[in-house]
Amino acid sequence: MFGYGDRVSYDTEALRNIYPQKSLWRRWNSLSRFQKNLISLTMVGVFVCVFIFVSMDMSSGLPGVNMANRLPDWRDQNILDLSYPNASNKFLGPLGPPVVGFNKDESVKRGDIRPLSREEEEEQIRVGEIPQKKEDQVVSKPKKLMFSGPKNEKQEAVVSAFRHAWKGYSEYAWGHDHLKPVSRTYNDWFTLKLTMIDSLDTIYIMGLNEEFDKAKAHLQSEFRLDINKDVNVFETTIRVMGGLLSAYHLSGDEFFLEKALDLGNRLMPAFNTAWGVPWADINLNTLKPHPPSWNSDSTTSEVTTIQLELRDLTRCTGINTFENAGAKVSEHIHTLQKKDGLVPIFISPMNGEFRKHSTITLGARGDSYYEYLLKQWIQTGMTVDYLKEDYIDSVSGMVKHLFKRSGPSGYLFVGELASGGSDFRPKMDHLVCFLPGTLALGTLFGMPQEHLRLAEELIHTCYKTYAIQPTGLAPEITHFNLQKDADSDFVVKSNDAHNLLRPETIEGLWYMYYVTKNTTYQDWAWEIFQAFEKYTKVTHGYTSIGNVKSTTQTKPLDKMESFFLGETLKYLYLIFADNGVEGPLDLNKFVFNTEAHPLPIYNS
Repeated sequence: MFGYGDRVSYDTEALRNIYPQKSLWRRWNSLSRFQKNLISLTMVGVFVCVFIFVSMDMSSGLPGVNMANRLPDWRDQNILDLSYPNASNKFLGPLGPPVVGFNKDESVKRGDIRPLSREEEEEQIRVGEIPQKKEDQVVSKPKKLMFSGPKNEKQEAVVSAFRHAWKGYSEYAWGHDHLKPVSRTYNDWFTLKLTMIDSLDTIYIMGLNEEFDKAKAHLQSEFRLDINKDVNVFETTIRVMGGLLSAYHLSGDEFFLEKALDLGNRLMPAFNTAWGVPWADINLNTLKPHPPSWNSDSTTSEVTTIQLELRDLTRCTGINTFENAGAKVSEHIHTLQKKDGLVPIFISPMNGEFRKHSTITLGARGDSYYEYLLKQWIQTGMTVDYLKEDYIDSVSGMVKHLFKRSGPSGYLFVGELASGGSDFRPKMDHLVCFLPGTLALGTLFGMPQEHLRLAEELIHTCYKTYAIQPTGLAPEITHFNLQKDADSDFVVKSNDAHNLLRPETIEGLWYMYYVTKNTTYQDWAWEIFQAFEKYTKVTHGYTSIGNVKSTTQTKPLDKMESFFLGETLKYLYLIFADNGVEGPLDLNKFVFNTEAHPLPIYNS
């Protein structure tokens, strides 16, 4: 056997003497009928395979995805440009001038396009090839909002913590997704500057004008979305699009809207499925969507926690493509059979159905479905009845199937149903602690007062998951004893003992204080903040830790998630504001997305 790079020489004259040459026709005639048939079939098979491969390459490679509707690459001069500007063409982003409403053969140059007839244009709008502008949509530019900075010692302490985290990020991870504060380097997940964009509105609300201007200048010169990178549609929407839109509404700077529009265009092909249920991931350059590598289905919470952002993008640009895509998902899931309003955590983009026998939980992959039922209803001026109905049904289902009390103390907690709803497990993710805040928020908009009583009990349980630990920090997952004679209500397994600097309990405490004005919630928030300061603060930022059960062996994990600056510190800052209201951020005017980015409430 010859190794790579070995050179072989042949005596070609000798080979001719041993193997006299024949013409191809003589060689063919010398073959048997069986050999001729075999060769013919092989050639036909090769031709068919090549044809299929080329056809797939021209599409997305996934069923239900028509790449004729993909976002055009502005470097390709032989395609129809479907960028989505508003009527004034002010928000084009980097995609170049729009050429919407024209038809042309793919083989001709851009100058040979012709206008569509009215019938052709109506047909393209019908099938979604041209974004349809809402003629009655009034697009108004937001006014720049003013914030005066911290007003008391506790807010000052939170701002100091933010500055410390931001300093580490600026020195060792500037422009990257996440800071690794222990090793003084960075981590890139999507290569979308997650920490910077997630932090924009926190910086603005805290009155850190110099930091805001520096971040904006960097984004204006360095932030590109045409990267050959697969990203998660949900995470990119809530962190990047949500962060950009919030920065636009607070600062009034159209640069942020332009980038949000560019991103929205790039995410749209993920929704091009038969039922509108989006694929989980998409490549921002090729615009090819696909399922994640570990699962063929999408996550229920992910496909139902993008609607606030997409609707707001439509309301800011006057183009209903985005809102329609998100609403179609919610409307479809509204029609599916549920367990008393509760949904399984996986859904198929292929057939639009929930995966049978998958878990029902308010933790990972289920949580924010319920949050966005309420918040969409609020965002649309309480005008979409099915969202309200689905939310009320789901809370009733939680009470019936998921709410239990622990032993011996009787703490109210939220468990989960495995095996499609037949097997109750007394397991509660820290993520579930979003629920008290959502329940409390609903009562501001007319939801039953019983929801507030449930919220009060649940937020107490969430607080206790912090308070009982030696570090004063909660684990990622807590199990509960159901026996009344148990030694302890809480069980924390070693694999669940990490703390990722998550915001959910602080979020819940803020909503509870905002609604009730009970200062106990401020006291609890201050305790948790001090625990973060003591056990997660390091020289160059804040780090997740691996063990909340020991004050001496916390096991730093060397990562500062973007949501620590975008959510945790923001909610801490807000809860110490007078009456929980910071400047113009009134909950009758703004609804916070699941990544704590405030977006306006509309009247329809």
